[in-house]
Amino acid sequence: MCTVCGCGQGETKIEGGHEHEHRHEDGTVLSHAHGHDGEHVHAHPHAPGGLSYAPRQHSHGHEHAHAPGLSPGRMVQIEQDILSKNNAYANANRKQWQALGLFAANLVSSPGSGKTTLLVETIGRLAGRHPLAVIEGDQQTSNDAERIRATGAQAIQVNTGKGCHLDAHMVGHAFERLDLKQGGLLLIENVGNLVCPAEFDLGEAHKVVILSVTEGEDKPLKYPNMFAASDLMLLTKTDLLPHLDFDVAKCIEYARRINPKIAVLQVSAKSGEGMDKWIAWLERGVVAQTPLAKGGGSRSEPGDFAAGRH
Repeated sequence: MCTVCGCGQGETKIEGGHEHEHRHEDGTVLSHAHGHDGEHVHAHPHAPGGLSYAPRQHSHGHEHAHAPGLSPGRMVQIEQDILSKNNAYANANRKQWQALGLFAANLVSSPGSGKTTLLVETIGRLAGRHPLAVIEGDQQTSNDAERIRATGAQAIQVNTGKGCHLDAHMVGHAFERLDLKQGGLLLIENVGNLVCPAEFDLGEAHKVVILSVTEGEDKPLKYPNMFAASDLMLLTKTDLLPHLDFDVAKCIEYARRINPKIAVLQVSAKSGEGMDKWIAWLERGVVAQTPLAKGGGSRSEPGDFAAGRH
């Protein structure tokens, strides 16, 4: 077991590519794979911690696991080494995507929040407007990638085995198998988990946390790191609100207590409520990336094109 985040030993499988074997020994993770520029790399970052990431800086406290035979100091050093390697991969992803003018969004949530259903509806509404591809993260099966491909969009499935999150190395290898050369959208559907993905930079422009109204409105307080790391909260399945005891105002208040700058949209992939605003947020992100691909201007901060605050 990984001594930092608790991920179990397993294999990561990327469609169309080779397998990455993860062996957690004394908190380290070993693998053998080809890096972004063809070199061999023998260390695959695979654990979260107190990660600060660009372009927005979110600092989180360290919550260290314990492992027999390892001192607290050694645990901290292992975590720092792993995160440093992940950050290097994330920065490489970010530079590549910015050079291509791609707007990358990392969709994070607990299982069952409606991420894939939202993606399917999103792709349908964006058809013909922008180049688009999806990287799907799940522990097992390719069900979600197949649903995305049924819309006509490109999708690559990454199965993390017992791993509880995507990391920048996995995502970089998945991107190599996509035909998304210039401009448009890269949407990353992370593994359903409101803990570890909060700390892991994949190279995305923004994290988008998805919370369905079938969950408790106190989720932002229970999982503060996720909401602190995200620039936008999507409240999904709002068509079910008449049948539920869910306090929308209280949920938004809790989210803003954790992250005063977080933008909020209420959406329903079934009824269409809020979908136009969500699509507009994505398209503003695409526009914000365009100057970077041409070597001019700077990336807009989230507040420059954030969705309407409620």
